[in-house]
Amino acid sequence: MLRYLPFLLVLALWIYAFIDCLNTPEEEVRGLPKVVWVIIILLFGEVLVGPVAWLVAGRNRRGPAGGATPSEWHRNQRTAFVAPDDNPEFLNSLKAENGKDESLLKDWEADLRRREEELKRREEQSRSDEES
Repeated sequence: MLRYLPFLLVLALWIYAFIDCLNTPEEEVRGLPKVVWVIIILLFGEVLVGPVAWLVAGRNRRGPAGGATPSEWHRNQRTAFVAPDDNPEFLNSLKAENGKDESLLKDWEADLRRREEELKRREEQSRSDEES
């Protein structure tokens, strides 16, 4: 099993470089056209020349915006967690939603009362018509 490890590592690097080259926008490719880089990676993949050349010289590697390393950026972006029941913005949004629901419920209740009264009037009218 251990004797296959170098072959698997070369294959993994070859596949990574090939996919990376295909996914890289044309504007970020330097030195040669993107099609030529793909051909170089495919032709010289077994001897690692193509994939290593692509990783070293083929693509513009740029750091994160602002010059900070990724770990510094994540440290600066950290915010304190606030539980939903302690978050005033969340509670206000719930109150606003409940206000909408309450007004809708009041409208439904008023409509139901109106319909009930209308049915009662019709029943009374039909009874009075039957008695006459």
